[in-house]
Amino acid sequence: MPDYVYDHIHLYSPDPLKTAQFYEDMFNAERVNARELPNGQVSVELSLSGSRILIMQQSADAKPVSTARGAVSGLEHFGIRTDDIETAVTDLKAKGVEFRDEIWEIRPGIKISFLWAPEDVLIELLEVRD
Repeated sequence: MPDYVYDHIHLYSPDPLKTAQFYEDMFNAERVNARELPNGQVSVELSLSGSRILIMQQSADAKPVSTARGAVSGLEHFGIRTDDIETAVTDLKAKGVEFRDEIWEIRPGIKISFLWAPEDVLIELLEVRD
């Protein structure tokens, strides 16, 4: 069976810098980076005692990611890292888990796939290779 390790939470926010400031002020999170993406959205990465919080600016025409309360702000997904994504996806599908999409490489060394957990919680399964 593949090994699994918690990786991050990913939030959408109309104002990622303001949202990041809350985590910095309230919980002493440290800002790892903040940048504007090519599409104009702002992205912020925080470290909270070594745990990553990713905050992405929601687009003006954002649609609900899941049916849970129809929200377009707040928790978008959380990530779980594995050392063997192909085997993990096969195993999870065999157990009846529904995947939103197939495995894809977002950049060299990083493969991801998204799956649905109970209550329409979205989980990013990812494999990171050096």
